[in-house]
Amino acid sequence: MSLLELSSVSAFYGPAQALFDVNLDVEEGEVVAVMGRNGMGKSTTIKVICRLLKNTSGTVAFAGQDLDRVPAYQAARSGIGLVPEGRRCFPNLTVRENLIAAARPGMWDLPAVFRLFPRLGERLDQRASSLSGGEQQMLAIGRALMTNPRLLILDEATEGLAPVVRQEIWAAISLLKAETGMAILVVDKSLKELGGVADRAVILEKGSSVWAGAFADITPEIATLYLGV
Repeated sequence: MSLLELSSVSAFYGPAQALFDVNLDVEEGEVVAVMGRNGMGKSTTIKVICRLLKNTSGTVAFAGQDLDRVPAYQAARSGIGLVPEGRRCFPNLTVRENLIAAARPGMWDLPAVFRLFPRLGERLDQRASSLSGGEQQMLAIGRALMTNPRLLILDEATEGLAPVVRQEIWAAISLLKAETGMAILVVDKSLKELGGVADRAVILEKGSSVWAGAFADITPEIATLYLGV
């Protein structure tokens, strides 16, 4: 049984249908990339997984539990950790306060986060609003890890960051894969960086899954057809 499984999922924003037929799964310890052009349903799919948006048909299951009637807070408690698009740190709270706000017992505590991102340890008592964009992204990842999730979801975690910071984030994701065995679902556009961490990929087109397979099997033709501008 997969840790996460979406089967024939559809979803609406009011009268507008955003997802039509999304199918994806993530196994324990696996890194899966969700890809597609802008506006194809990637972030909406993440919202459905985290129960921030209800699916109108199909099923969403996590760790053997049907999430259909599960509220967002309960989905998080079940072991889904989200790093949302745009970071969304609590700006008036310090780094420490952001990290402990939703912390749960487990291997990820303050020292563990600071080993992954030493810069956060140096800014422990600074407000999140005073951090750089890259530091806020590290904080968002650290905050999700402090919930000690079974599945970590990263929604455009490197978007808008300087190249050197992007590399720091990708290095951290590689480390998480190599040393923790944590399942990771990552939404991103970079074939090069994803190629270093992703085991499989699911490509969305107009709210439906149109391709799925080993990441290494994404050919230039597939990339041009579904991922090109």
